[in-house]
Amino acid sequence: MLVNTKKMLEEFHHSPHALPSPDFFNLDTLKCHIEVAEELNMPLLLAFADALQGYGLDIEEAAMLGKIYGEKASVPVALHLDHGSTAEVCKRAADLGFTSVMIDASSEEFEENVRRTKEVVDYCHPLGVTVEAEIGHVGQGSEFVDASKNDNVYTDVEECKKFVELTGIDSVAISIGTAHGAYKGTPVINFERLQEIRKAVDIPLVLHGGSSSGDDNLKKCGELGISKINIFTDIVTRGFEIYKAGNAKSLMDLSVDAHNGMKEVLRHYYNLLAR
Repeated sequence: MLVNTKKMLEEFHHSPHALPSPDFFNLDTLKCHIEVAEELNMPLLLAFADALQGYGLDIEEAAMLGKIYGEKASVPVALHLDHGSTAEVCKRAADLGFTSVMIDASSEEFEENVRRTKEVVDYCHPLGVTVEAEIGHVGQGSEFVDASKNDNVYTDVEECKKFVELTGIDSVAISIGTAHGAYKGTPVINFERLQEIRKAVDIPLVLHGGSSSGDDNLKKCGELGISKINIFTDIVTRGFEIYKAGNAKSLMDLSVDAHNGMKEVLRHYYNLLAR
């Protein structure tokens, strides 16, 4: 069944667990994620990143496939636009049937982030579409060794509280030490900052850059108040590793190997974080 993220994340907001949210970029990855969620009887926050357009699907195709397979699924599925780069693409996603969108203006000044986010909220909420936004900035993990060597801007507690109040968003992504992509080291998570934000803000908190952040770190983030953790790089990396290591004798066999690798990782994160 196809749902939005509001009830799904509220349930995790009031528990010591977090929901892993995988991105898909083609039909194969979409089906892998749904199959694992159904196998484990868990809700699925199925994300399609704006930046992944051109790697197999455009936003119209992602919406069509997400709706078809989400509605067929035996578990709740939210179809989420991840890191919408503009208000326009978020509105387009909502019109196409995405049940949840993220507007990411986190690299802008506070006032501009508020303006763009509020524009998306005002458009999407009457359509029943939930909105996520980011305050602070989660940078890139390439060449990452420690927290001083990436382009993160950590979330300020008072700014976060004000941002939520001014925009009316349904969930907020915060920056506490993770980064997008793969790391060369293990990030240092600011758990104290997470606890401060959790006390100040009463909507679900989201963590981007979950891949390679360490199982103990991610589990503790869920226990201390993170409701959703985005996972992508670990999933596709493992799929490619299994693909390369296999003894496939056909393209179909290669696809099965890659699928098994991706499923293995998502299954691991569900068991680690959501149970």
